[in-house]
Amino acid sequence: MLSVIAARGGSKGLPRKNLRMLGGRPLVSWPVAAAKAARAVDRVLISSDDPEIIRAAEAAGAEAPFVRPLALATDTASSTDVVRHALDAVHAAGEQYGYIILLEPTSPLTEAVDIDKALGCLHEAREYADAIVGVTRTESAHPEYAVRRSELGIIQPYSAPNFRSLRRRQDVERLYSLDGSLYASGTSAFLQRGSFYHERTLGLEMPRWKSLEVDSLLDFICIEAVLANRDELRAAEIAGPTDVTGRSSLRSG
Repeated sequence: MLSVIAARGGSKGLPRKNLRMLGGRPLVSWPVAAAKAARAVDRVLISSDDPEIIRAAEAAGAEAPFVRPLALATDTASSTDVVRHALDAVHAAGEQYGYIILLEPTSPLTEAVDIDKALGCLHEAREYADAIVGVTRTESAHPEYAVRRSELGIIQPYSAPNFRSLRRRQDVERLYSLDGSLYASGTSAFLQRGSFYHERTLGLEMPRWKSLEVDSLLDFICIEAVLANRDELRAAEIAGPTDVTGRSSLRSG
């Protein structure tokens, strides 16, 4: 499996965030380390337009066979095009990989065990699935509890006729959010569909603490707190998140 670490130089929410130090090392080094430690990953590439980010990723163990074109490093550039560019580069060098996984520094809590579990689930489900992405259970932000706010500031339920009709949290449908923790696909399927998201995509449930993303300074501070208490968070997981079939499964990592 080929792992692509996507880390461009520009960032408006938190400038130079991919080089910001987290736990004593640059943010970009976290997905590189996870991919390098995963049994399922054969090669780790950094895709960036920024020489400093490339050097930091190489120091962490990634390879940099190319510099990402500036046209693919804008706010509007898609991750699909970034992955296609990386695949074109390795294919031009005569290399082929059955699976591709995209990791981003903005999800630094994804670990090697998550990568290996994702590929294992996808490989076993290839009869009906071609891709797998990280998801996390929607709880406090469940749409059941969304409200409208009038011009006067009065609130009313968005999806229920009144507040008395709201169901208990235990009774609402279990929903998930796309969390950006990882994206994996069979390579040929990705090239054909041009996306990780389609009707043959599995959702790998990630624990809430691993689903935090760095988009702002507040996110960064929260993730620093998670890292400082990671062992306690793991110990608090009596049973891990359900797997893609809905069964409960123990986790390690």
